[in-house]
Amino acid sequence: MADETGEITRLSEPGAYTPDELAEARGDWSDFHSAKTSPQTSPIPQVNTAEERGFLPSEANSATAPIPKPSMQEREWHRNIRQLEQRLLGAERTLTYRQMAERMGVSTRSARKLWRALGFPNLDDDVKAFTEADAESLAQMVQLVREGHLNEETAISLTRSVGQMTDRMVVWQIEALVEDKIANEQYSDAEARSHVVEALPQLVGPIQQLMGYAWRRQLSAALQRLTVRVESGLASVSRGRDGSEPDAPLPLARAVGFADLVSYTSLSRQMSERTLAQMVQRFESTCAEIISIGGGRLVKTVGDEVLYNAETPEAGAEIALALAEAIAADDMLPEARVSVVWGRVLSRMGDIYGPTVNLAARLTALADPGTILVDASTAASLEASEDYLLVPQPPRVVRGFGEVAPSMLLRSSPRYGGFDRG
Repeated sequence: MADETGEITRLSEPGAYTPDELAEARGDWSDFHSAKTSPQTSPIPQVNTAEERGFLPSEANSATAPIPKPSMQEREWHRNIRQLEQRLLGAERTLTYRQMAERMGVSTRSARKLWRALGFPNLDDDVKAFTEADAESLAQMVQLVREGHLNEETAISLTRSVGQMTDRMVVWQIEALVEDKIANEQYSDAEARSHVVEALPQLVGPIQQLMGYAWRRQLSAALQRLTVRVESGLASVSRGRDGSEPDAPLPLARAVGFADLVSYTSLSRQMSERTLAQMVQRFESTCAEIISIGGGRLVKTVGDEVLYNAETPEAGAEIALALAEAIAADDMLPEARVSVVWGRVLSRMGDIYGPTVNLAARLTALADPGTILVDASTAASLEASEDYLLVPQPPRVVRGFGEVAPSMLLRSSPRYGGFDRG
């Protein structure tokens, strides 16, 4: 049966959508709370089929481009790939969108939402692209909503966090393995990637175990920080404030720091792809190691720039100094501009926001190569320590902040006082 919008509803089936329910189904959220037969909503843009995109050979004979018969070695290679794929997916791809949604007890629309939240594209409804493991895993999030542990928006957000982090992690891991083959075994890029594919069956288990362990460890560390924040929040409540007041500060007091490579754009134009990749990897790994040793958190990296935070002004300053010193001592890296600002931030989706972050970014742009700038408030927090020397700089007009009086941060002793990275 077609309603006036042209959408198809199967009212004869148990649990089918009525016309009144179609409007609700078109909303941002559909039916995590109860199983429904999925309505046929307006078409979602699909990825063209392989034939439409010209990737499949014509059945007609071609005198100019005969299709070679795969060799025994090629057939074996593709067989191994299929076996690895089945191991990774846990089962064969036997389900369409609709069948997966039925296993999950939701509409096709809701199944699409979760699938896209993982970072995967839309597929045709009749393509058997999903496994029983897909349905079982996504159904876990649906169940959390139905049991009242999460609302639908939070379930999508958690799913998206997993999708985005694992996507970046897998690309990182593959490229690291390829670089290892190129650097240590002198393979071409194509040869290196072929050997990585062959090596993956031996690597999947250990990497998967490490990922699970690292997630639990990170969650444990986050739990400790959360406990401190809860205790602080309860103390505020006892004073009659719960943090929701219009004049309430942003919730987290943090040292926010940036490190930015000088002349990155011009250097990247002069370097080969491989040399540029090596420089970026060297920069990111150096920063990640120093930030971790210093007790900070690497928030994100964007090519030539890293953003980090730390629990105290002193921790933020030590990390900033160690970053500047390590980068200056590395012949593979250009000089860096660094800043650190103590203030309050808002943490969302793994990132941090607020005026403190913006000011730190502005100060980084103002810093001379090889130097560290802090604002007046951060300088006041650090000046009581005998470990630091704060050199006032001329006032500068900073967009969004007016006139700012920065200081250059130095060690009181010229001796390297950074972290032990041995």
